[in-house]
Amino acid sequence: MQFIKPKNKNAEKVDWEISEKVRSTVKYYSEYTEYSESEVVEVFLSNLLEDKKFIEWIESRRNNKRIVKQLEIEDKVAKENGTA
Repeated sequence: MQFIKPKNKNAEKVDWEISEKVRSTVKYYSEYTEYSESEVVEVFLSNLLEDKKFIEWIESRRNNKRIVKQLEIEDKVAKENGTA
């Protein structure tokens, strides 16, 4: 038997402005995948952490340890530095 694991989302509402086209895209993709709109946005934005140039930019930041910890990307930074 597989037990249900908690999502452990520390979610909070944000005040962003996005275009009608993007809202519609998220809405219809949500219907297509049968995920909530919030989950669709969460997954897509999480994919930004796969951008190697973004990770390099974070590494170049002074005092980047806080950013690395917040984004939970210690393993990606270690791989880029060749220490993993």
